[in-house]
Parts: sequence; C-alpha cells; structure tokens
Amino acid sequence: MMHRLTTSSLPVRLKANLLRRNQAYDIPSPNEMLMDTGDYVGVDNDPEKDPVAIINPDNLEQEGDQLQDIPLATDHDAMRELVLPPLVDEPKIVEDVEHTWQIDDWHARGKKDHGPIFHAGGYPWRILLFPQGNSVDQCSIYLEHGFEPDQVPENWSCCVQFGLVLWNPADPRLHCHHAAHHRFTKEEGDWGFTRFVELRKMFNVPWEGGSRPLCENDTANITAYVRVVDDETGVLWHNFTNYDSKKETGFVGLKNQGATCYLNSLLQSLYFTNAFRKAVYEIPTENEQSMQNSAYTLQRLFYQLQTSDQAVGTNELTKSFGWETRHIFEQQDVQELSRKLMERLEEKMKGTKAENVLAQIFSGKIKTFISCINVDYESSRIEDFWDIQLNVTGNKTLLDSFKDYIQVEKLEGENQYFAGDQYKLQDANKGVIFNSFPDVLHLQLKRFEYDIQRDMMMKINDRYEFPDVFDAAPYLSQDSDKTSEPWTYQLHGVLVHSGDLNAGHYYAFLKPEKDGWFYKYDDDRVTKATMREVLEENFGGEYRTPNGYPRALPQKKAPIMRQNSAYMLVYIRQSRLDKVLCPVTKADAPRLLQQRFEEETALKEARRREQKEAHLYMIAKVVTNETFANYSGTDLGVMDAEPASDPSAPLSYRVLRSMTAGDFLRFLASELGKDPKKMRLWVMVNRLNKTIRPDQPVMDLAPTIEDIYSKSAASRDTCLRVWVEDATEVDQDGNAIWPSYSSQPNGAPAKNDNILLLLKYFDTENQTLRGVGHAYVGKDKKVEELVPFIAQKMGWGDKLEGEDKLLLWEPLKPKQSMKAAELQDGDIVCFQKAPENKDQSAEKPTSQEHKHSDRFEDAREYYDFLEHKRVVKFLAHPTRNEGTPFDPFELVLSSKINYDTVSEKVGAHLGVPSTHIRFWTVNASTNNPKAPVRRSTNPTLKQILHPMGTNSFSSSQRNDAFYLEILDMSLAEFDTKKSIKVNWLSEGISKEEQYDVLVPKSGTIEDLIQALIKKAQLPDETESGRIRVYEASSNRVCREPPRENAVSNLSDYTQIYAERVPEEEVGAEENNFIQVFHFQNEVNRTHGAPFRFLLVEGEKFADTKKRLEKRTGLKGKSFEKIKFAVVKRSSYSKPHYLNDDDVLWDLAATEDDYLGLDHVDRARAMRNGTGDLFLR
Repeated sequence: MMHRLTTSSLPVRLKANLLRRNQAYDIPSPNEMLMDTGDYVGVDNDPEKDPVAIINPDNLEQEGDQLQDIPLATDHDAMRELVLPPLVDEPKIVEDVEHTWQIDDWHARGKKDHGPIFHAGGYPWRILLFPQGNSVDQCSIYLEHGFEPDQVPENWSCCVQFGLVLWNPADPRLHCHHAAHHRFTKEEGDWGFTRFVELRKMFNVPWEGGSRPLCENDTANITAYVRVVDDETGVLWHNFTNYDSKKETGFVGLKNQGATCYLNSLLQSLYFTNAFRKAVYEIPTENEQSMQNSAYTLQRLFYQLQTSDQAVGTNELTKSFGWETRHIFEQQDVQELSRKLMERLEEKMKGTKAENVLAQIFSGKIKTFISCINVDYESSRIEDFWDIQLNVTGNKTLLDSFKDYIQVEKLEGENQYFAGDQYKLQDANKGVIFNSFPDVLHLQLKRFEYDIQRDMMMKINDRYEFPDVFDAAPYLSQDSDKTSEPWTYQLHGVLVHSGDLNAGHYYAFLKPEKDGWFYKYDDDRVTKATMREVLEENFGGEYRTPNGYPRALPQKKAPIMRQNSAYMLVYIRQSRLDKVLCPVTKADAPRLLQQRFEEETALKEARRREQKEAHLYMIAKVVTNETFANYSGTDLGVMDAEPASDPSAPLSYRVLRSMTAGDFLRFLASELGKDPKKMRLWVMVNRLNKTIRPDQPVMDLAPTIEDIYSKSAASRDTCLRVWVEDATEVDQDGNAIWPSYSSQPNGAPAKNDNILLLLKYFDTENQTLRGVGHAYVGKDKKVEELVPFIAQKMGWGDKLEGEDKLLLWEPLKPKQSMKAAELQDGDIVCFQKAPENKDQSAEKPTSQEHKHSDRFEDAREYYDFLEHKRVVKFLAHPTRNEGTPFDPFELVLSSKINYDTVSEKVGAHLGVPSTHIRFWTVNASTNNPKAPVRRSTNPTLKQILHPMGTNSFSSSQRNDAFYLEILDMSLAEFDTKKSIKVNWLSEGISKEEQYDVLVPKSGTIEDLIQALIKKAQLPDETESGRIRVYEASSNRVCREPPRENAVSNLSDYTQIYAERVPEEEVGAEENNFIQVFHFQNEVNRTHGAPFRFLLVEGEKFADTKKRLEKRTGLKGKSFEKIKFAVVKRSSYSKPHYLNDDDVLWDLAATEDDYLGLDHVDRARAMRNGTGDLFLR
C-alpha cells in the first residue's frame, strides 16, 4: 500500500490490492494519485482537500499489462527507466542516485529498522523498513530524509521522485517495485508504501514467474532509486498547508465569495496592468467616498491588493455596482463586464487628468470596408475597439484566428454590391482590417458557442495554441505605420476556465513584471507558474503524454479532452512594456484613501483588542428616574433601545467585571451628576409575566459586578440591569434614609415591611403614560392610603376636590391591604384622574403618537392598545396613483382592527373616501408592491401582515408596511372589473408605456381599447387612426385577437401590446406581413416589443431598413448598431444575416420565418430574472 501520496491535484483514488510488482510502470505519473491515507505513519493529510476527484488521464494506462522482458534488479539503468518514468510536470532533474540496502537477517530485525544513510541532491536519505508490516500483514517500506530529528533545517523541502525495489540477490529477476513522488518537508519527512508486498508471498513460495521466493534464506535487498528534481516555482507537489501567498510571492489573491465566476480573474488582470491601476487612483473621489461609488470601491480594492497581507474581498465592489449575487453568477461573458467597467470609469475620468487614459491603454482602431474590384469605389468606416473576439472553432492557433478575422469576403454574382447610381452593381471585397492596436490587447477567445443541434450553449474544448510573443503587423492595413515602432506583442495574462458551461472554476496566469515570473492567481492563492503551466496546459484539446504527443487510445474510444483552457488573453506591446508596467507605489494612491484605511485599520485593531478583552468586561444597563419618566410603555423601559436616539432608553456602560459595586455607584454618580450618598442600586430581574422589575437593593457595596450579576439569577441575560433609586430623605450627616430597611443594634440593615412601588400616570387629556417616581408603603396599609401621597406627588394638594376621583389600574380595592393585593417590591401602580366630562375631554389635543388612533378614556383600554399597537407605514403605489400622489406616512394602529377600520383611518388621514382605498402588501426582499390585499371583514391587521403559516423569518412580505392605491371607484365596484396590463407603443416600439386598464369581466377587446384611450388620454380612433391589440409570449407575437373577442380569453401569462396601425399597413393583405422580434447575440436571448412588418415585393433591404427605422422609431446610433437577420420559425435556428442588397420579400417565407433584430437589450437590467451586466 502506498504511503499517503499528497499533491496539489489529487485525482485518482486506487485500492491497495491493485498495486502489484509492475504497477509503477503502469502509472507513469504517480503525482496524479491519491492513495488511502489510513496507512500513513506521520503527519495527517491536508484537512481542507477538495473532495471532488478530477480524473487526470495522464495516469491512465491499460491496467494489468505484463512486461515481456523483465530487467534484472542489478541492471540499475534499466530499473531506473522502469521505476522513474517521465513526469507530466517535466521538472528539471538535479541528481539521480541509487542505493542498495543488503538485509541478511530479515526475521531478526525489529518492528522498525533503518537502512544506511546515503546522499542525493545534497541531502541525507535512508530507507525505512517495517519487516513484519506497519500494523498490516504486508511488508512496509518507505523513503525518509536522514536528518536527526532536531537538525532538520527550518522551512526545508526537497522534491523527490523515487522508486523502491525489493529483490532476491540470488536471482535478480525476482523483484517487486513501487514508485511515487513527494515533497519532503520537516513535517512530512517519510513517504512510501504501507502495503508494499504481502508477507505470505515473500517467503517459502515461488515469486511470480520464478521458482524461488522473493526473500530467500532470510535475505533480500532493497534498492532505492532517488531522483531529486528542481522545485523552481517553490510549490511543486505542495499540499498548501499554512501556505502564505504574500510571504512566498509578494502578492495576495482575491477571496472566493461565491458565484463570482470570472470577476476575480479580470480584476487581477486589470490590477497588474499598472498604467490602468495608476489611472484608477487618479479618479477624484474625495467628495464621494461612498460605498455606492464604483470608482471609489475599485480604488479601495486595488489599494488593499497592494498593501494587504491577506486575500482581499470583492463584496464592496460588487455592491457598489448594484449587483446581487445572481447578476455575477448568471453571466458567462467577461467581455461584457470589461466593457461596462471601462465605460463607467471613463465617465468618472472626464474632466480629470486621467481623461482618455483608458482609451490610450486599451483602445485600437479597426476599419470595416466594402471595396469594388473593377471600379474606384469604396465604402468604409473606422471604429474604436477595446477588445477582439476571436474564433476558436476551425482555427488551430492564435495567428490562424487573426487571419480568419481579417479574411476578405468576395461579393459577386447574385451577391454583388450596389455602388450607387454611378456604378450600379459591382463585384467587391468585403472585410475588416486593423488600423492600429492598443498598448494592451485584450483577446476574447470564443470558447462558448451556441450549439444548434443541442439547442444550448456549449464549451469548445478544441486545442488552440497561442504564443508567448507574436507580431501583429501582418494584420494591419497597408496605410498603417508599420515601421516607426514594432508591433510585437508579449503575453502578459492568460485567463482560464476549467470545467464545462454549467459548472467550472476561473483562475488566471499573470506576469506582474516585465522580466519576471508568471504567477497563478487562483482566488485567494497565488503561486509561481512555469511556462508549461501558462501555455501548454491551457491550450485545451486532448491530454498529452510527458513526451508531448497525444495519448494513444484504444480504437472506438473518444479522446479525453482537457477541461481547462484559456478564454481570454492579455498581450502588451513590447515597446510599451515600461509604460504599461510602470512602477505603482503606495504614494500613488489618493492620500485621503490612505488616511481612510489607516483609520479603519486602527478601528479594527481597537475592536480586536476589545474582543480579546471582552471577557473582562460586562455591559450594565441603568434605568434612572429620568429615563423612567420619559418611557410611555408598560414597563420601566426597553432594554435594547439606543440612548442616543431615545431619551427613555436605559443608559449603557461597559464596565469591568472586577469593579466593586461601590466603585460602580460612584462612577454612575459622576456620570449623572448626583451625590453617591443619595443613590442606591436595585438589581432588575425577569418575572414570569415577561416583565422586568427591580427586585433586590444592593446594600453591600464590596462585592464585584460579576458577583452581583451571578447572584441575580440572570444568567440568561448578557448584561447586568439595575435601577438607580434617588433618596428622598437624608439624615443629619447627609446619608440617605432608605424606608424599606432599618438599622439593627449591630448596625447592619434589616428589611422591614415597607415595599417599593413604582408609579405611572395615565393622562387622559393628553393621552400619555409616564413614570412619576416611586413610593414606599407598608404591607399592612390599605390601597386607598396611596391616594394622598399620589395627589401630593402630582401637585394636586392633599386631597382631590369636587368630583375628582383617582382610578388605580389594575383595579385595586381601596380597602384592601397591600399584602392582600399581592403587591411586592418593584411593582408598577398605574393611576389616572377621572375626567370631569367625557365630552369635553374628547375635544382636548392629544400627543403626537396617538393623534391618528382612537381616544382612550381609561388606562385599561390604553394598556390593551399598547399591547397590540404597531406602527404601519403607508406608501403610494408607484404605478397606480397618477392622479392622487401623496408622501409616505405612518399611523399607529391596533393589530386587532380589520380591513375596513384600517381603510377608515387611512381615508381620514388622506381626506379620501375609505371605500376607494386598495392595499398592497410589500415584498420583503425588493420593497416593491407584492400583491393586492383582498377586502374582508374577518382578518385582523395582524393576520393581514402575518399570513397564516409564516413568521418574521420565513415571510416574503413586510409586516410593517402597505402600498396604497386610490381607486376611481369603490372597491366593491372595482371587484367586478378585470385589470389588464397593456403596453402602449406610442412611437413605433421605441417608447413603451404600461397602463393598468380596468374592463368589465364580461367585456371585449373593443371595451379594452376604449378603456385604454380613456386611461392614457389618447386621441380617438377616428382622429388618429385605428388601434390594434396583440398578445406576445417570450417577446414574440403569438396572436392578434379580433375586437369582438372576450377579454376573459386573454392569457394571464402573455404580454398585451397596443399600437396605432401604421398607414402603410391599412388595407394590406395578411400574407404580406412578417413577424419581427429582438434578440441579443443568440436567438434564444429575446427582448423588447415584437411587432408585425409589411413586406414590399422587390424592395432592396437598404430601402427596407429606412421603413424599419420609421416603423420602430429607433434613430441614430441606436438603429445603426442593429444587425438584421432572417430566422426560421423552428426554435432557435441559426440567424441568416442580411446585406443591403438582399430582398427580404424573396428570402422570407412569411408563414415560416421571422425577421430578427440583433442588438443589445438596454432595458434588461431593469427587469427581474436574468439581466445584462450593469454598473450603478
């Protein structure tokens, strides 16, 4: 059994019993195997290995092949060739050494034995032997370094390919061998085979193919063939345990934050285009250091990549783009992201010294031409390009793709070019040619293409070679400047995709310095890379053997293709390398950006120290008489409230657990500006009725805060909660007199029968509830004895005059004693003054909180309201309140009221009839209107906001808000109508307005048209032309219903369009129309409003386009960028693109074909579902 082979790629897991004596020959590259780790004697394997096993065909050979000519174990050259086959990595060989250990007393050896020391590659080595097996019934043999345990050099490593041969010295034909390779380190100093050979086969039985045993007369030899190879990258066969990218390479990676696809690779590529990084730093962001500013977040990302010791996250950047995760995950087009990013940054650079810098770096010029062969006539235009898309299919190399790109098409015969009235139809050459290339050339390789047969996008895995250096001059036009400066380009970056279309991984190989190494940037890991890794391993195509040739496979078996291949290449013009890869230092970053990071770093360090010391501290929540007086709820306060924004919030302090109660009291006195002698702390506890009340006073000030917290039985609370009592009486020395405690002869305080009651006053006139202090009352006192005290406390005199009465809630019988009423320390007694006249009091002004709610005449009703109250926000529906706009507002409502009562209160606030109000729930994730609320008298407000079967975590709607729609009719009448969304096309298809049109449920298309005219305030049909309505599905016209058709037949799953019938179509025959739709790149990526278009017999497409421009309403560049194609009605067929001389009448069979308009979907990002990449 092999001794835990560990490499950076771990592809094939093999069972131990498959390893036979000639297995090393069958497995030429053992670096591609992962063996059973259970038999390893030493360091555990990397616990974070990727669990996915990627099968690497470099190691697959026909299993079980037997050698015809077995070499002798004494023929070291032949054996070395057998056990040390070429490695796929092709590392440079430092030294080959063979060493033989002669064993004459096999069974006399101990459990474990070591062979003599020998040297290879300048390091000591030895064979490690378990003669009777390492806890298995097989002989175990390993190779290990020969350093003494305490003398292994720090950070030592050595990469070794080795083979171990056990053989019979009396007959060297009898041998058993295994081979492997390993990166030997201080931690992993031995490597080999736990199950080398079965013990029962070694002794007293003929060895395979021979007549003598392998170990004869207790004698055997073990030969180690050791090949030390050069680890030029420092990571050959590395397990990456505790690997530090910054320390090893000087660079850091980007965190894989899930579904980021190609984003990390592109960002690293742009970062190491130093001139681009410098330009980004020059964007002025001083006045807009917001996380919504993509230029600022990109500066932050680049600065962190430049200065951080750890991998950097991209969340700030993607959030500033306005992206959700899906926007990244859904994209497969790095070209689109690159272009959008450049456009956004160019906007930010306008008017700054960085203006036009990006164009100078990335932009070249290309000429599109049609040149007549026989006359002097050429039509051409020159455009800027920022990248080049090259075909992979049909091309073997990058240079082939360039030749294919500029290939000239000859227009002749029926496809002649119309060269104006002077030259008429002429033979011509059509093509493109480059006028100039940019300093940094981005080449997009079309690895993903639409497969018509499979009706889906597919990845192209064909072998496609690209050079380290190439000359771009042959692809320039004749009139370009080819001589003043060479057009030689050097490879700077290779962006790689590994996997297929649906699942894959992205990484990049980049060359940060002109004459430096390439590095592999694989998310958060950065490693040096060889040129083989950069080039050969990313060409795609079949896996190749170590000698470079395609692997020979049995007939009728498909070749095994590499899954990793380049999809984008970055080249830099050699003569501009110093300019593009200019030095960028920390000083180049904006000074304010540096200051911001210094502040954030200091804050993080403070938080780190705070977390480190957190166990020493505790949060103390302090309720005072002042916070109690400001609280209008039923308790003493809300413990989680913020003191900065809520005057009733308990004060919060971070205090040492070791602080004594006395020190804490003095600290509070200093904070509150009070005398500590007149203050006393009460520990607050949770009661069974879910209230929080003062329970015990702190009389002994010696214990620590930790002790007080522990004794308060508040272990479920993370903070200490106390109420501060202010003394109302003092002795002659100024010390507080606490009524609930009296002094004993020994001076110790003793609890008496007085109990502490907290008082709350419900003001019926102002509809407020507030704390007014506390009182001490003996347990034997009657409840009515509280009245004089309260009257005096409130400034009402010693007794209430006239008809004034004091009401106590919950009802306390006046003649009942405090003890009988079951009152205890910390209870709250609420009282109110009975109003003189209910009618008069109803006219009194109310507090702000209750001005929209019912008036309460006694505290019981008010307490019930407080228990069920909720603040509900009302917002105007964004598309359904054109005539009655209003600002958002909030109402304090009881969750027990029903739909009609809510309508009444909202109607009273807005001054509209309550019968004309319709509510919509609010989507919790998007904050958009979700669904209308059905009017019913049964559900309460709570049930409407919390539908049955949901909770605050699972509900998809907000539980504190509604959208409002003010109807033109009562809700009862509205329920008899059908609401239909109609997309009105007022200017061709360039302007699309959506209206919600109400039509009687029994109405017709004619009724729908008339309702639309009224809703959109359109001119009548007799004045401006007939209106037609048609349905579309998946952005294609599906039918045009007759006017007499019932609206109930309209599908809820189609889009409804309405438009004026163009004049040229009035009276035209139905057979002369073609259906038109829009798509982007692939015909399955449809978008926009489809429409019908009239064909004209014999009309050249150049003239057809003029009519299409008028029909669509698209003008200027928007129309010029459209490519037109005939598309067969069969699903997603390949488009046939049209030239100006084509005749659409002849090419399109109107019943079977569509006219497709291929252009960018500008509105895609505004819709739900998949969308074009956009940057906010």
